[in-house]
Amino acid sequence: MVPEPAGTSRHPDRPVRFQGHCPIQSHAIELGATLVPMPSATAMDPLLQLDNQLCFAVYSTSLAMTRLYKPLLDQLGLTYPQYLVMLALWERDGVTVSELGERLSLDSGTLTPLLKRLEAGGQLTRLRDAADERRVRITLTSTGRRLRLRAVDVPACMLTASECSIDELVALTRQLQTLRDRLRAAA
Repeated sequence: MVPEPAGTSRHPDRPVRFQGHCPIQSHAIELGATLVPMPSATAMDPLLQLDNQLCFAVYSTSLAMTRLYKPLLDQLGLTYPQYLVMLALWERDGVTVSELGERLSLDSGTLTPLLKRLEAGGQLTRLRDAADERRVRITLTSTGRRLRLRAVDVPACMLTASECSIDELVALTRQLQTLRDRLRAAA
């Protein structure tokens, strides 16, 4: 008799309790799920349908949001990634490039060109830290600080377009932040 692989059953109508590891690019994620066998190998697997993928829902929502932001940010002379940089700096000015990169989840190869364009546009300055020459501090200019006043309507426009209540958006944001943190921990 051939042994059954872990997580399988000879009875296609019975759920199987699966305990084990799921290898993903040399990482392992602990699994503890009840798997219900599919009716047949030829039937469409709902687990592999695009509209059932959380990653696609997040990705396509991000694209839709970015398209909605574009005309609003064009009025400010910013791209969406530049807007995120400015939001972080309006929240906390005078940070180092590495602190800003950590806050935005961007590496220096992505962040440096954004900062150079914002500096060329007069929104910020990049200066070597006097205490540690290896660090570069990012400081808003008066133009960059004034831009905040013009950007204040952007979140309200997005709220209106979402047709969600503030409470719904706050809850959704918290759920996504929790998911992000869990995924980072699993990576």
